[in-house]
Amino acid sequence: MKKRRIAILGSTGSIGTQALQVIEEHPDKYEAHVLTANNQVDLLVKQARHFMPDSVVIANADKYAELRDALADLPIKVYAGADALCEVVESDAVDMVLASMVGYAGLRPTMNAIKAGKPIALANKETLVVAGELINELANRYRVPILPVDSEHSAIFQCLSGEQGNGIEKIILTASGGPFRNCTMEQLAHVTKTEALKHPNWEMGAKITIDSASMMNKGFEVIEAKWLFGVKPEQIEVVIHPQSVVHSMVQFEDGAVKAQLGVPDMRLPIQYAFSYPHRLKASFDRLDFTRCASLTFEQPDTRRFRNLALAYEALHQGGNMACIVNAANEVVNAAFLNDRISFLGMSEVIEKTMQRAQFVSRPTYDDYVETDAEARRIAEELLEK
Repeated sequence: MKKRRIAILGSTGSIGTQALQVIEEHPDKYEAHVLTANNQVDLLVKQARHFMPDSVVIANADKYAELRDALADLPIKVYAGADALCEVVESDAVDMVLASMVGYAGLRPTMNAIKAGKPIALANKETLVVAGELINELANRYRVPILPVDSEHSAIFQCLSGEQGNGIEKIILTASGGPFRNCTMEQLAHVTKTEALKHPNWEMGAKITIDSASMMNKGFEVIEAKWLFGVKPEQIEVVIHPQSVVHSMVQFEDGAVKAQLGVPDMRLPIQYAFSYPHRLKASFDRLDFTRCASLTFEQPDTRRFRNLALAYEALHQGGNMACIVNAANEVVNAAFLNDRISFLGMSEVIEKTMQRAQFVSRPTYDDYVETDAEARRIAEELLEK
């Protein structure tokens, strides 16, 4: 296996830091060629000094001087700004791009990487949520593989290996249910961000942890699954699986079901995306079936967790509706983390934004940019009421 030089978009986030652990475990297979961050200069400097990449980028241009000065004694190229993020992924020296930036901001650099012919290890689900049709079209045109990093989509990807030509009856996405799985509507009305940030099984960044608690993250995964695996909305089922041992399943036309199981550790799907189609030995914990007393499954409650239903609604409507949902969700997620909105209030603002934002049935990239801006403005206005 040829050594791969990897550009990590979002190296200071949860996925990025775990990807660097994978690279460190296999220094003969991988090299961190580009590292990028949004604001975390101190951690980016620490990573750069340890991994000695060719280039680093800080998206927040105001922090460029701080980053440049901190790395002045090293032969590392230092850049800043959104345009620089898009340009570094185009380098001939980059063999693969890990798209692990949070939110809508990951769309444009991922598009540039695809146009440059770079295989994409995709952890930024918003890229496909916002512009799935456009991304698939680009990936097909430039013959670029998109390798899923989300544990659920990686599980489906692994289940489909060797199944080319065999019909999929449905995809079954598992969800832990988050910290509020058994809460009543009254209890949900009063949950705090501190409670919402305590995920029972996974360690993730703040934004995705809140999305997981509200089940918007699972809704986004439903949308992402459509674009990754070419299935219809009605072929995607969500089941609550509190133990997070079965990461997802595929049911085939003959009724057979294949599942991928493992401990909840994101390094496994990250490494599989990096090494595909090979599997490399890893030091991660192994699943001990003798300690799995029971594996349970139940239906999600879309009355209490309205976001999942809103995501399905956006998927059925198509066009730019998922872009509207994503933009509104990013606004309310940040507002919840800043104590500006209640837990249940997030769904209300998202739904009202869906009703008010302009619908475009066949959006272009420029339409997505305009939609994102409009939906954010509407959501902010709704927060003020």
